[in-house]
Amino acid sequence: MIRVIIAEDHKIVREGIKQLISLAEDISVVGEATNGTQLLEQLRQTSADVLLLDISMPGTNGLETIPRIRALDNPPAILMLSMHDEVQIAARALKAGAAGYSTKDSDPALLLTAIRKVASGGRYIDPQLADRMVFEVGLTDSRPAHTQLSEREYQVFERLVHGTNVNEIAQQLNISSKTVSTHKVRLMQKLQAHSVADMVRYAIEHKLI
Repeated sequence: MIRVIIAEDHKIVREGIKQLISLAEDISVVGEATNGTQLLEQLRQTSADVLLLDISMPGTNGLETIPRIRALDNPPAILMLSMHDEVQIAARALKAGAAGYSTKDSDPALLLTAIRKVASGGRYIDPQLADRMVFEVGLTDSRPAHTQLSEREYQVFERLVHGTNVNEIAQQLNISSKTVSTHKVRLMQKLQAHSVADMVRYAIEHKLI
């Protein structure tokens, strides 16, 4: 039996996934979490084979939680769940240590396939994304500006476009406000933005929010 923990802050989505998994005789849900802190506590208490991890959870997001999960004793295989079919986000998740990446609007049957594949030690990429990754990742000249951001810059960018202020970002990332401000300046230069509003428009245009 494949044991699964679901980390997703939207109850409707969580219940839908549980309903789907209940149709599979070889998979069972053994735990749930709605944020990063709750998830890490759940993982310390419950043994699981696969973690379905929402990329956009409150507080510490899914991408930033991956290294902490991987540092645990006997961590589960991580299958990212996202509303975004953005190639760069998928690439970042896999680079951070996720075993798979699936979008929430993909065929439900594919989610069961993905769970089985990562549980057996394999890797899974949403089929539509996989085709795009072959052609987009690594083609520097054709890649959008946000793909050139460092991991820390992207973390700051993501929070800024969601309305988080500099001081709050500093607390969340455990860095100084001055450092956040420096990243903000570099972000605006790299994205050719003149304000946070410009960055928000950029994020919307590239389906990052």
